Amino acid sequence: MKIYVGNLSYDTTEEELRGKFVAYGDVESVVIPTDRYGGRSRGFAFIEMPTVLEGQAAISGLNGTTLRDRSLKFDAASARTEGRGGGSYKDRTSGGIGGGGRWRRY
Repeated sequence: MKIYVGNLSYDTTEEELRGKFVAYGDVESVVIPTDRYGGRSRGFAFIEMPTVLEGQAAISGLNGTTLRDRSLKFDAASARTEGRGGGSYKDRTSGGIGGGGRWRRY
């Protein structure tokens, strides 16, 4: 089960998160996404546990807890869908994808 953990301090480490979750079962992976330009944490993480039972136990057991003086938020992570994102700036302002013509002025 993949678990979303929100409201993290930017200084939180993967080891700290793993330590919180290991009491509820095996932790397969801990991922803290970083900003692509500065390399700083984005303030959330994904924890992967092997079974749904372990994941749900962790969510209910850790709900309301804090880490580095921040109240953590937990949720079952949803799968990413293909086709996320939205094309280029020109596509959004020229009246559609492949619309050609002039860019709108605002």
